[in-house]
Amino acid sequence: MFNTDIYSYVDVLTKAADASWMRESAISNNLANISTPNYKRQDVDFESILESELGHSKYTTLDEKIAGIHLDHLVPRTYTDSAGYSYRVDGNNVDVDTENVELAAEQLRYQGLTTSINHEFSRIKSVIK
Repeated sequence: MFNTDIYSYVDVLTKAADASWMRESAISNNLANISTPNYKRQDVDFESILESELGHSKYTTLDEKIAGIHLDHLVPRTYTDSAGYSYRVDGNNVDVDTENVELAAEQLRYQGLTTSINHEFSRIKSVIK
């Protein structure tokens, strides 16, 4: 059987899309709890995990970095943002304007990731023809 990394980019993009979906859910949850006293906003970290997994070598191609990546290490982490900080009297640190901007940005990111996944499949399909 052939040993190929044909789906490596798709796998990484899928992990990123999953993380983006998680972040959208966290932001939506933040907006839902905007009036909950002492609620602290949640966020999802994926970028730093991906960055550390890809490495920082500028002399390595992206293909080599992706080929050496461990997909089981690409697990997004949910965390409480600014847990000790609140500018509101009720102890809540969710700002509706910031959350709405973050949600819009995350929706654009998710759309870009799914478009990239579709392009990768189109490239694979054109090679197979």
